[in-house]
Amino acid sequence: MPQMVRLISAVLDCPDVSALAAFYAEITDGAVIYDDGAWATVDGPGGRIDFQQSSTYVRPTWPDPAVPMQVHLDFRVDDPDGAEARVLAAGAVKLDSVPNDHFRVYADPAGHPFCLCTVDFP
Repeated sequence: MPQMVRLISAVLDCPDVSALAAFYAEITDGAVIYDDGAWATVDGPGGRIDFQQSSTYVRPTWPDPAVPMQVHLDFRVDDPDGAEARVLAAGAVKLDSVPNDHFRVYADPAGHPFCLCTVDFP
């Protein structure tokens, strides 16, 4: 019988796990369920995101290729204008990159790019 392989979370390096966990809990209606200062976990309606402290973290400059995005997250939204207002109020920065009409691109407070998407992927 084949062994099951199931994704349980995405893990983001960052300089301040508490601040970034609070940001993602705010925008996803999730909850910070663990935070010891070196590792934090947000459990939200779409799954879990973990954050690990990195003293050598380098903030992405994407779309400038000097420091690539490294990772990005996509979030499905029904109301892109309302979701945009929410993520901006929580501390996100809107990026100029617009791949198409179904995506809006932002950077979280640590610089990780993420998208608000109005379509699901196949």
